Amino acid sequence: MLSFSRARSQGRNTRPLAGGMEYLEPKRKSNVMGRIVLVVSLTALCIIMLKHAPSFTSPTAFSRSEEGVTHVLVTGGAGYIGSHAALRLLKDSYRVTIVDNLSRGNLGAVKVLQGLFPEAGRLQFIYADLGDAKAVDKIFSENAFDAVMHFAAVAYVGESTLDPLKYYHNITSNTLVVLEAVARHKVKKLIYSSTCATYGEPDKMPIVEVTPQVPINPYGKAKKMAEDMILDFSKNSDMAVMILRYFNVIGSDPEGRLGEAPKPELREHGRISGACFDAARGVIPGLQVKGTDYKTGDGTCVRDYIDVTDLVDAHVKALEKAKPRNVGIYNVGTGKGRSVKEFVEACKKATGVDIKVDFLPRRPGDYAEVYSDPAKILRDLNWSARFTNLQESLEVAWKWQKTHPHGYASS
Repeated sequence: MLSFSRARSQGRNTRPLAGGMEYLEPKRKSNVMGRIVLVVSLTALCIIMLKHAPSFTSPTAFSRSEEGVTHVLVTGGAGYIGSHAALRLLKDSYRVTIVDNLSRGNLGAVKVLQGLFPEAGRLQFIYADLGDAKAVDKIFSENAFDAVMHFAAVAYVGESTLDPLKYYHNITSNTLVVLEAVARHKVKKLIYSSTCATYGEPDKMPIVEVTPQVPINPYGKAKKMAEDMILDFSKNSDMAVMILRYFNVIGSDPEGRLGEAPKPELREHGRISGACFDAARGVIPGLQVKGTDYKTGDGTCVRDYIDVTDLVDAHVKALEKAKPRNVGIYNVGTGKGRSVKEFVEACKKATGVDIKVDFLPRRPGDYAEVYSDPAKILRDLNWSARFTNLQESLEVAWKWQKTHPHGYASS
């Protein structure tokens, strides 16, 4: 009996007991410990794999501050003016994040910028709507912004009279969302892209920064409300604020990389330059000039046309000169008014096309004459317009239009 027991115990894990007896040690304990070790090892391996996976959220150059590098958020950076501003900032070695919902902007413009500046940590694009407060706060939480250039806005006077609520929501309400995020995350500088439309139709020309603001259309009213919010907030803030009220924008990148490509459905509301080019290319049968009975030299509206290259230069100078606890308000224009008829003649010469022109009644919300006195911005920021030849600016823009007949889709 004893020998039989010993035979069964051979090869098994046994432990001697008092009195010379033996018992078989259970395997359960060793099996459990093995499983625990296996689970812990697999868990650790999974964590390591996740940390190195592309989808794992890890710090990037955009999420941390870096000495000597200024990170600028450009809202509406896929749009006409915003994309040109992003290009200039990137050329000047700024780090740039573009946020745009592409309702008015072009993804093609972003792709051009990405192709020009492919290096890591230079440019990122975030598709988002500034009306979504949670999305905006998430963007600010995940990025270390030193400054914000706020361009994003619907910006057609005629459209604003037809759909005013869109303008108050898109301009005033969305600016409030951005301002709240700027305050919450303690961004140091805000450059606000405003408009001469906040002045309305002043009694005296040229317009200076202290000219009373009495806007006459929803676009100008919405922009003035946004300005008022920023100014009220700045009274108890250390943030540096610059508000640039600019006039009618024309032209495009002199090197032909970017241009103006409005959505087809918005052509009737767009800038006169876009309408001139559409007429020259035969996209529309002719150009419609609305209003010939204004109290101006030739009866058509008079405007101050500023080249987009000059405009973004003013924004960059404002960014460089912005000081904590200070607010700067500047007109950005050439200081010279040109009538719509003068503009059309310049466009005909720039395109080489005898554009057909139809003269129609006034458009609601328009004003007779608006041009700036740029003395203050020259004095404070050492800025003045360089590209003041109307025909030459239109020639540069026309060159891009001819090589991009379908906008950025042509690329």
